[in-house]
Amino acid sequence: MNKKDEKMKQKFKEISSEVRPTSHLLRNCIRAFIIGGLICDVGQFFNNYFMKLGLPKDDVSGWVSIIMVFIGALLTGIGIYDKLAAFAGAGSLVPITGFANSIVSPAMEFKREGFIFGVAAKMFTIAGPVLVYGIGSSVIVGIIYYISK
Repeated sequence: MNKKDEKMKQKFKEISSEVRPTSHLLRNCIRAFIIGGLICDVGQFFNNYFMKLGLPKDDVSGWVSIIMVFIGALLTGIGIYDKLAAFAGAGSLVPITGFANSIVSPAMEFKREGFIFGVAAKMFTIAGPVLVYGIGSSVIVGIIYYISK
């Protein structure tokens, strides 16, 4: 390599290091932990509340899931969940409210294209592959379990 190439490489490294965003890994992990934990605390609050009312354990699980999906969809619909996700990162995507967000966001984005070709067709663009591979892998694991039993 000649001196000109080495000089250009050095110049490129200098310029790229100036514009490279700094990593805030620890800060992002703390935010994700706190916000994800708070979302789970809300779910636990509803779980404890319904258990205190005397509902059967199976019914409590269903109701808590329904409420958490509703909260996620509502917060997405009024524009709060996206701000929360920008602040918390993965902490807002892991809980069940993240699933609601992944359904409602594309539905809202494509609403202007109509209910059939917009909302209905695009609603599962994010969550669809997750559901397909999640259900598919659970079927495969179930078959393997059944055969090995």
